[in-house]
Amino acid sequence: MAYVINDDCISCGACEPECPVSCISEGDGKYEINADECIECGACADACPVDAPNPA
Repeated sequence: MAYVINDDCISCGACEPECPVSCISEGDGKYEINADECIECGACADACPVDAPNPA
C-alpha cells in the first residue's frame, strides 16, 4: 500500500526531495503523497523528523 502523510506533518519539506518518483507535493497545511505513483520505498519516512509518512 502507498504511504500517506498524517496530521503530524509540520510542512518542513524534508520528504519531498527524497522521493525517487517525485510523488510528494505541498498540500493545504501538510505535504501529500500521490498514492497512484507511490512505490512504497519508505524514503519519505526515513527523512521525516516527526514520522508523519506511514504505510496506508
